Amino acid sequence: MATVLDTQKLANFIGGEWVQAEKTTAVINPATGEEIVQVPLSTSETVDQAVQVAKAAQKEWALVPAPQRAEVLYRVGYLLKENKERLSQLLTMENGKVIEEARGEVQEGIDMAFYMAGEGRRLFGQTTPAELKDKFAMSQRVPVGVVGLITPWNFPIAIATWKSFPAVVAGNAVVWKPATETPIMAYELAKIFEEAGLPKGVLNVVFGSGQEVGDSMVQHEDIRVISFTGSNETGRNIAAECGRQLKKVSLEMGGKNAVIVMEDADLDLAVEGIVWSAFGTSGQRCTACSRVIVHESVKEKLEQKLLAAMESLSIGNGLDETIKVGPIINKSSIEKISSYIEIGKNEGAKLLAGGYVLSEDELKDGNYFAPTLFTDATSDMRIAQEEIFGPVVSLIPVKSFEEAIEVNNSVSYGLSSSIFTNDVNRVFKAQRDLDTGIVYINAGTTGAEIHLPFGGSKGTGNGHRDSGVQALDVYTEWKAVYVDFSGKLQRAQIDVE
Repeated sequence: MATVLDTQKLANFIGGEWVQAEKTTAVINPATGEEIVQVPLSTSETVDQAVQVAKAAQKEWALVPAPQRAEVLYRVGYLLKENKERLSQLLTMENGKVIEEARGEVQEGIDMAFYMAGEGRRLFGQTTPAELKDKFAMSQRVPVGVVGLITPWNFPIAIATWKSFPAVVAGNAVVWKPATETPIMAYELAKIFEEAGLPKGVLNVVFGSGQEVGDSMVQHEDIRVISFTGSNETGRNIAAECGRQLKKVSLEMGGKNAVIVMEDADLDLAVEGIVWSAFGTSGQRCTACSRVIVHESVKEKLEQKLLAAMESLSIGNGLDETIKVGPIINKSSIEKISSYIEIGKNEGAKLLAGGYVLSEDELKDGNYFAPTLFTDATSDMRIAQEEIFGPVVSLIPVKSFEEAIEVNNSVSYGLSSSIFTNDVNRVFKAQRDLDTGIVYINAGTTGAEIHLPFGGSKGTGNGHRDSGVQALDVYTEWKAVYVDFSGKLQRAQIDVE
């Protein structure tokens, strides 16, 4: 049995208080079609209330020594660890991903808490020799102020921890808009922050739509950073508005990730990597494999192995430990995926497996789509260029390693890529030439670790990174400090002899 949520109606978390909203909407379990909870549909006035509370709290929080701020994150990490199984089951209920993946996602939050808490005793700046006598020079990180976080439904706790933990340890206050499809993890994480002793107002959660809450956050002049994970179109609009305000913005906007399989690859290992990368989370990951670029000499053999592996995939409610592929998040996503199946057929790709909505008796109330395999795709097809965000993968045959790299780099995204080969020379060339922010060798396109930067190039983002120490760059500004103890005015380069 899944864990039962302790409320039937969520509330916003503002200034350490749970604040009810007038309007709500239902959160639906994508595996069963059943209502789980009601979530607020907040207004711009609620956003402004949260921002004003955060602004006041941040001034005091910034004065708390960073090692003490970090103590809160250590406590958050231990509380996440204590509640891991309960949180994992709630995550599967609202998101649909299978329970083993949910446990992995909660573990990612635990890891991020302990990792970023360690930065409370680092947050390193620099000291450097000054140009003049009797003068000291250094740089240091300082908080930006109030930061706005807009997080997606597909990793409702992991991505939230990537963003909120570095923001908090750096001395900022947070206003967070979770996805309305998956608000339970935000509710639970806010409770954990509260129990861990985070001062009131440092973390605020405002539930609601992107059009109302998200836009209000982006436009609010007192929010000085927006960190967003979501669609490319929305990210571009956010970037434009933040640019107008000279506001910092960090964007992570998806991918069109490929696994390259060369003729010398371990095909069984490659199949494992492809199946996990393409059909784990039902393909609803920004790092999901949606293209397989395969050397023509092993294409047919790889197809047969993939088809056999796909036949063994169990599909259903992710709370069942035996299930490997869960549901799609909602009906509109099902419609989008279905439309791409028709696009692929019309473009001339050959459909080998799947391509339809699953409606067996035990699945009829949920949102399930059959794992799908196209072959004989070309790199210019829409199914090979556009993000589908579902369990759909296309095989693209190539004649050489050089062509494989070219095809990999031919899309507008640049998040993750992978190559299976036993040639060490190709390994080093691939990690140099693949134009993605993440590169895997003899592994799939998923599985990023929290102590390394997460993000990509081109249409995937705008150069910032979630996770790793690099995440601190989003939530801090650099301040240069000069201490002149000469007792006289020294005019920098003018007085250098």
